[in-house]
Amino acid sequence: MPASSKRVYAIRFKGFLCQFKYMALNDGAKLESNPLGRHKKIARESNAGMSSSTAQNKRALVLSGGGARASYQVGVLRAVANLLPRDTHNPFPIITGTSAGALNAASLATHAQRLRTGVRTLEYVWQNISSSQVYRLDSSGLIGNASNWVFSFLANRRRDTPTSLLNNEPLEQLLGKVIKFDRIQRSIDAGFMDALAITASGYTSGESVSFFQAIADIENWQRPHRVGVRTELNLQHLLASTAIPTLFPAVRIKREFFGDGAIRQLAPLSPAIHLGADRIFAIGVSSNRQYRPPADASPAHPSLTQILAHILNSAFVDTLTSDLETLRRFNKLIPLLPAEVQQDPVQKLRHIELLEIAPSQNLSSIAAEHFGDLPRALRMFIKDAGSSTILSLLMFEKAYCRRLIELGYNDAMEKEVQILEFFRES
Repeated sequence: MPASSKRVYAIRFKGFLCQFKYMALNDGAKLESNPLGRHKKIARESNAGMSSSTAQNKRALVLSGGGARASYQVGVLRAVANLLPRDTHNPFPIITGTSAGALNAASLATHAQRLRTGVRTLEYVWQNISSSQVYRLDSSGLIGNASNWVFSFLANRRRDTPTSLLNNEPLEQLLGKVIKFDRIQRSIDAGFMDALAITASGYTSGESVSFFQAIADIENWQRPHRVGVRTELNLQHLLASTAIPTLFPAVRIKREFFGDGAIRQLAPLSPAIHLGADRIFAIGVSSNRQYRPPADASPAHPSLTQILAHILNSAFVDTLTSDLETLRRFNKLIPLLPAEVQQDPVQKLRHIELLEIAPSQNLSSIAAEHFGDLPRALRMFIKDAGSSTILSLLMFEKAYCRRLIELGYNDAMEKEVQILEFFRES
């Protein structure tokens, strides 16, 4: 990276860190250490009944993937924070995230002592983000990475250097400065949360692996094509979960390389359920409305970028939508089963309350309106706004992300009654 770029990058982070320190100083819920090195919560009356250790029903927050679309989730979370008491700490004992949703999940976990502080931090990052903070943008680098990727594909052999179209070193630097991973265990020890899970996809095993950090009594799990592995979460897990195939390089964690967690994640609600959730608050990043071309349309043959975008969209969207529908069907089926089956300690069948918030507008269409905001090097690669799906994944630009945050907030406020009901105490 040129020296001038590093200086600009440093200046941006100084401004962010100053804002972050200000929010931390005004955080109403503090952590204090006891002589044994553990941490305890200073209780607040407004948080009575919200603790993960005392709640009869454990709530889980499920954040799906989708690149820059994840900014929509921040708007929904802002609405939740506004609807709950001002000094409420994290109301989700269980938080799971995939792909860009994992970034939001990890950030919330590190600010679990006060929900509004965590949400404001996410807002600040997403409202001021730029593509240069996520991937390297110089055209020579893009062309070089594309050449490496094509050569590796044609030669059908491994190369010593990562093969991807984009270099995500800026994202690695951003996450390293913004997310303090040591706070995750502190939040768990203090009782602000039970577990955080980040999902990535193993390129060798083909398994969907949910890496989780949690309280002591949660065990690993294994199901067909998906496993849960206890670990101490760090930067590599986030980079692996966000490594969109062909766009960002794979990340090695111990004996295997991993890519974006949305790939092969057939049951995105599964990690939350395995971690003990009884209520799931799921924030999707795809509109549930169907968009079909008119009957008299004359479509052009799809480009390679459109085909790639369609494949990625299927990974990011279709599995969550289908898993939500499966859960709804199970909830209807369970009361019809014999009592001995419902009470089987091995199966652990239970009704799981579900609240889903999804975009009321097509995010790809919004991204197409901001095509001109993309850096020139990327516009040359994508060529036109017709590949709007891939645009919605890579549009890490202020105007687009701010529109999605506002859309998320408005969509959530439309479900104000359902949200307040979801957080009722049993």
